[in-house]
Amino acid sequence: MRLLCVSDIHGHADALAAVLATAERRGYTQLLVAGDLCFPGPKPLETWRRLTQAKAVCVQGVSDRALATLDIHNVRPRSEHERARLDRLAQTRTELGELILARLARLAPTHRLPLEDGGELVLVHGSPADPLEPITHDMTDEEVLSLLGDDPADVVICGGSHVPFDRMVGGVRIINVGSVGEAPCSIRGDVRDVRDVDRVRVGARPSAELARSGPVTTYGTGHADATFVELRAGELWVEQVVVPLGRAA
Repeated sequence: MRLLCVSDIHGHADALAAVLATAERRGYTQLLVAGDLCFPGPKPLETWRRLTQAKAVCVQGVSDRALATLDIHNVRPRSEHERARLDRLAQTRTELGELILARLARLAPTHRLPLEDGGELVLVHGSPADPLEPITHDMTDEEVLSLLGDDPADVVICGGSHVPFDRMVGGVRIINVGSVGEAPCSIRGDVRDVRDVDRVRVGARPSAELARSGPVTTYGTGHADATFVELRAGELWVEQVVVPLGRAA
């Protein structure tokens, strides 16, 4: 069994198509998606259709839950950025329609898959202890252990942080598969936290301000992340790949 594992597509159907085309050439048997499927990117409906056609096994991410359940009429935006996000949320709901929104609402937070060696794999957006809280590459072992919970399985496939990594903690193999639609890339700027990154991504910071500072990481469309997971002769093989997009392709 050769698994194609992805996450955080965020409605970027073209990036998903590039990943699937690459995966078809390499070969895989099942597609696992660790949430954040359709929002806020430009093609939510096409993204959903491609996942459906690929018979993907999907779990619910933060943005999937927001699309399905958030009462936007009771949310007061504190900035123009937040107002724009709420407007995009409403647009995405309209594009998807009630049937797909209902299916997003019913997505499970985790999915468990038995492995051929008798072990078990768990697919989750964030972490086994809290499906909405991501495990990040820079956490200590103690911080990671607190998010594994009491029954984390032998292998954890997760997303949420947009940064791929492959790490063993407490006997558990943790594989963050990065992001299809919002993979980090280097730009010029001075981003100190996630909120600043988000502002850069939506173009709210002036380009002159970015040019005065040093190189940092933010979100872009230069590449998409994908991970292949395969059990060979009782050993788990993990291949994390970068799929070029746009001009880089």
